[in-house]
Amino acid sequence: MTPVVPAVVAAARRLVDPVLREAVGRLDPITARVAGYHFGWTEEPGGASAGGGSSGGSSGGSTGGSSGGSSGGGKALRPALVLLSARAAGGDVERCAPAAAAVELVHAFSLLHDDLMDGDRMRRHRPAAWTVFGGSEAILAGDALLALAGELLVERDGPGHLDAARSLSLAVRGLIAGQGMDLEFERRDDVSLDECLRMSARKTGDLLSCACSIGAMTAGGSAELVEALAAFGAEAGLAFQLADDLLGIWGSPETTGKPVRSDLRARKKSLPIVAAITGGGAAGERLAHLLARPEPLPEQDLVEAARLVAEAGGRTWAETEAKHRLDTAGRHLAGVEMPAAVREEFLDIARFITARDH
Repeated sequence: MTPVVPAVVAAARRLVDPVLREAVGRLDPITARVAGYHFGWTEEPGGASAGGGSSGGSSGGSTGGSSGGSSGGGKALRPALVLLSARAAGGDVERCAPAAAAVELVHAFSLLHDDLMDGDRMRRHRPAAWTVFGGSEAILAGDALLALAGELLVERDGPGHLDAARSLSLAVRGLIAGQGMDLEFERRDDVSLDECLRMSARKTGDLLSCACSIGAMTAGGSAELVEALAAFGAEAGLAFQLADDLLGIWGSPETTGKPVRSDLRARKKSLPIVAAITGGGAAGERLAHLLARPEPLPEQDLVEAARLVAEAGGRTWAETEAKHRLDTAGRHLAGVEMPAAVREEFLDIARFITARDH
């Protein structure tokens, strides 16, 4: 992380964590228990709080402090982007905290469902919620978090909150559409790189675009500013997905919380894999043949598949494309008026999410 990013993220975490805890505390005890575990507030069902402090609501987690909540369950990058968006428009970040929490709730909803659909048993170095509580319970918890996100936005009467609610709803529909495409790709062996880019733009880019612009909406920012921030987030989202897909092949378990080469093991049509297969070379053809085998791939075949992705140019293409998307994102910010410090913090976060170890 650049020196700026930890401070920005920590500030967002301190501001948004109490809002998240209060919102989850509105849920029924069964659903709140699953949500609290997913956010990292409890280590085990009914166990001690990961963040310490007294228990509050029905989530079984602590109500005070900033050491639990999203700090236990994630990096709070999306809330940080929402609050930066508010600052870009000259808004009060405290008034924007519900919008930041709403985006984080949507992100948590998507992860609860994704883990179950993808069969991922680990999330952030812990057993995924569905493996602890059951698949049906995880689905219900995700649905509940999505409902809470809408509640947090419509409860406020401030300027732009209706537009913000509409923007978040559109982002959710885009995210779901992208996930649907991802699932469809699993049944096809003719996925094009353009299709894969469109899927990633919906599944990841739409929510990042919303996070980068929704704060400015609630702060009454200009249409020009909101549009520029949304465009920045869309490009940064694609850069993020490219970096994430690289981690899915070459990332260490210490970084990803998942086994190495997990995307190859799951035969995912990720961007570097599709780029390698569709590149037209002999290595790409061998990779496609290897991944088409119906039986589970032994470790030596997974190692060979990763080597073939690199040999076929998939790794180099993904790294180059991520840099291109990041450069394009920066140009969107350069053409609109905002405090210089806020612009640099946006760029620092974008650089961080595309420069993780892989």
